Amino acid sequence: MTRFVTKAAALTAVLFPLVGAGAAGAQSQAVDEKTGPVSFANIASIRIGGEGQHGGALITETQRSPLLPGQSKLGTDRVTVPKDDGERATFGGHYQIDLGRYSGGNPYPAGVASRDHNVVAALQATTVPTAVAETSYALRDNWQGGAKAADNTVLVLEGAKTAVDCTGPAKLTGTTSVTRLWVRQGGGLGIVPMPGGNAGLELQNLRLGPPGDITNASKDTTVSDLKLTRVGAFDQLIRQDGWRGGDYTAVAGWRVEITTHVKDAAGAALQDVQTNIVLGGVSCSVPKGFVAKASGGTGGGTSATQAAVPTQVPAGYLGAAAPDTGSDGSRVPLGIGLLFGGVFFGAVALLLGRRRKSGTD
Repeated sequence: MTRFVTKAAALTAVLFPLVGAGAAGAQSQAVDEKTGPVSFANIASIRIGGEGQHGGALITETQRSPLLPGQSKLGTDRVTVPKDDGERATFGGHYQIDLGRYSGGNPYPAGVASRDHNVVAALQATTVPTAVAETSYALRDNWQGGAKAADNTVLVLEGAKTAVDCTGPAKLTGTTSVTRLWVRQGGGLGIVPMPGGNAGLELQNLRLGPPGDITNASKDTTVSDLKLTRVGAFDQLIRQDGWRGGDYTAVAGWRVEITTHVKDAAGAALQDVQTNIVLGGVSCSVPKGFVAKASGGTGGGTSATQAAVPTQVPAGYLGAAAPDTGSDGSRVPLGIGLLFGGVFFGAVALLLGRRRKSGTD
């Protein structure tokens, strides 16, 4: 039986101050980096492995609000997860998440237009932190081998939007909405109603395989159960260590939980694989006693202008994520950094590996 395994990872951080003209004057007006109002926005991140499965996470670029009024926005070059071979090797080569804009094959149902995403973390002129993530998401299982991109699409969130606004300790808002939800159940993609409030949508026996190769797995017999819910707690976000909360925190996002029942060609169970995905994860936080400044803008993460200093947490992966395929291998080393409104933390020498370990039940 194939199992999840990992080797120890080492992380070294080096601190570099950013020096620029007028920095001293700007710092006197900035919010506190460690405890002040802050927001974060992430378009899509994945964690593989449940209890007893030592998986890992692929976390895409996360936007952080600047220390002065302004915004940090995800670049339009991020159109899929994974975006390259390094990310693909992190959690297997089967799954692909499309993030709105497409050019090499339409993964969406007819009528869903190609569009750029809007992912922004902002500090408003009032020092109120806000964040928003909006686009159309499509989850594909390329293991199915469809002739067209849309033939492999299992789940589509058309016109999805998540947003948070922390106007004050007693006024925290988080909203999660979707125009239409599409699911492939035994045939073509069809529209499925999404329950309101905290209720989730649970679907069983979808033609959806594991995120990576598993020895002797058959796509003809392997099926998955899928649960779609709204993020309701900070700990439900898939995030880097630099993504912090505060005394008062609001969150929003879409949480996709997949349990794949992997079987061989004869229908015998091989293993269950747990995959968790958060789409449009956003949060904002304010400290105790926070009072917004006099009105100078509106909420929603869109009125602030682009920050003079980039405030993005680059994409990275942690731990051994993909199911072990029964062969020796190792992860490609990847540097992970934090760029926080004037201070750069360069994390290097992150070595991730997986080794062969097999057994029988």
